[in-house]
Amino acid sequence: MRIAELFCSIQGEGMLVGVPSVFVRTSGCNLRCRWCDTPFASWELEGEDLPVAAVVDYVNERSTGYVVITGGEPMIWPEVVPLTGQLRRMGQHITVETAGTVFEPVACDLMSISPKLAHSTPDEPEKWAIQHERLRIQPDVLARLMRDYSYQLKFVVMQPADLDEIRDLLERTGARRDRVVLMAEGTDAATLRERGRWLVEICKREGYRYSPRLHIELYGNRRGV
Repeated sequence: MRIAELFCSIQGEGMLVGVPSVFVRTSGCNLRCRWCDTPFASWELEGEDLPVAAVVDYVNERSTGYVVITGGEPMIWPEVVPLTGQLRRMGQHITVETAGTVFEPVACDLMSISPKLAHSTPDEPEKWAIQHERLRIQPDVLARLMRDYSYQLKFVVMQPADLDEIRDLLERTGARRDRVVLMAEGTDAATLRERGRWLVEICKREGYRYSPRLHIELYGNRRGV
């Protein structure tokens, strides 16, 4: 499978924020978010092809118990199934970060599903705008992931008006409110603080979880952290 990067850091987002983890970032994605913060794993497709055994060895040497499979979109790789199976047998806590558009029967302790809202659709190139808009919400896949795994629904929010779209999707999927995580869009600390102030108030009012982007606050928008 194509691997963009392997590194050790802390989980910066979601329900496990702050937990030391090994990150396995696959390269390749079926979507093209306009604000993607890892374009080298989606728009540009960097990385090298590694066997599952090499990835497992890296995790085994460095992990303190938590591993995050992320991307790109890791669920487009069939090898993610044997990879997560081997990590499970090692006793790892496995988070899979996905947009929720593809299903694979992975081993997973936390399915971190991030459905992409309308503001994610790029303007250009046209072929990717069309594909992104067609694929970004897959209700049947979302329902199956939420049924089969312990999950969090993590939404990237740009403006208060995004809440209408979020509420509609929650009604359609029957998601549990305590599993909904809202996170401000942004790749610099100043933008995250500005948007975070009003987003926190929304979370307090609606009963959703608020997530920082702790790695951005600590290290900036850098790779491998």
